[in-house]
Amino acid sequence: MTSKRGSGGAQEGFARILANTGWLLGGKGVGAVLSLAYLAIVTRTLGVADFGRFALVLSAANVIKTLVSFDSWQIVVRYGQPHLAGGNGDALNRVLRFCILIDLASAVAGGLIAAFIILAFGSLMELSAAMGWQAWIFCMVMMITIRSSPTGVLRLFDRFDSGAFAETMIPVGRMIGAGLAWVLMPDVTGFLIAWGAAELLCAVSYWGLALHVGGEKLGSWRTGSAWDARAENPGIVGFLTATNLQTTLSSVGQQVAVLVVGLFVGPAGAGLYRLANQLANSLTKISSLLSRSIFVELSRTHSSHGHEALGTLFRRTNRLALIAGAVIIALILTVGHPLLGLIAGKEFLPAYPLLLLLGVAACIDLVGVSYRPLLMATDRASLSLRITLISTALLLGMQAALLPVYGTIGAASANIIASIAGFAMMGLASRQAVGRHADKAG
Repeated sequence: MTSKRGSGGAQEGFARILANTGWLLGGKGVGAVLSLAYLAIVTRTLGVADFGRFALVLSAANVIKTLVSFDSWQIVVRYGQPHLAGGNGDALNRVLRFCILIDLASAVAGGLIAAFIILAFGSLMELSAAMGWQAWIFCMVMMITIRSSPTGVLRLFDRFDSGAFAETMIPVGRMIGAGLAWVLMPDVTGFLIAWGAAELLCAVSYWGLALHVGGEKLGSWRTGSAWDARAENPGIVGFLTATNLQTTLSSVGQQVAVLVVGLFVGPAGAGLYRLANQLANSLTKISSLLSRSIFVELSRTHSSHGHEALGTLFRRTNRLALIAGAVIIALILTVGHPLLGLIAGKEFLPAYPLLLLLGVAACIDLVGVSYRPLLMATDRASLSLRITLISTALLLGMQAALLPVYGTIGAASANIIASIAGFAMMGLASRQAVGRHADKAG
């Protein structure tokens, strides 16, 4: 009977992963198509050098956002679920308000960090005084549109479809904005305004849908203090810190790489690297989408269906990720070069070797997409954090060593080395976690 229940729990969880990932992919599919169009507009309008400056501003804003923002959606899902199940909407609301305060504090910290980076390193990135102000304003827009809390509400209520719709507002907004900028203001400033407006549109959509979906189940916004959530939900601060550090470490290397490349080889090299990185990430977007769905289902399976279902679900998601990674590598090898020329033009074709290397690295991460969610779901967040710290340190160290010698090819190669190391460590830790969980259950 245990085997059947375990198998059934894994089967249901895997079905929900596919369904929720399908909704996310639907939204991202629209975004992927539109991104090809607006990337073509931006690259062909700005050229290599100006696109490089544009890329540096975007990367700086993303680095800062990654540094200061928290994955508060995981807090809403993990600590809000018991309150939702128990009908305690007021306690759920305090969890949500706690996450909102964290997001607001992140925005303030991000604005201060952005000002420092622009003042200290603006000249190295070849940003004029006027462009520096524009970059700071754009960074502030990125900070105030942090939307992790409403994302958590939608996932708590299993409304991945609403989240997918809200997420499409970014590519839709960028597409409309890029068209307007191309006609009315065909320079870096015009495209920064377009990208900022898209972020605002997405944030408004997320909050509108979250409040509509949650409704009265979100409880009162006036009962108690948001800080009461710390006492009502033991471990919430530690979990929040661990998830933030892990997200920061896993993402910061990718964004810092563009800035480092810009410092070593100038805006043109940074533009090529940024374009290749963006195209590679677009082809492997399924990795982050699967990770979001997998975390929710592994957490649910771990608490409700036991070790056998957890192990079965883990193995099924691994097989799915392996197939997806192989297909994407084949796509990069067959259509990557002509796609790059079609989107950006012949002057960006030197970015193809970077696209190939960064795509392989991203596919390695995709194959191991279920490792981190498993460690988080089995209360091994600290171990996952240590592995991420080692991988990020290796990535930045290899970039520092290879970039001066091999240029952008060296920087891209560093991604493959770090991805292989992270994959091996996460894989070993995950399999040990499944084995130990089975031993305890037995």
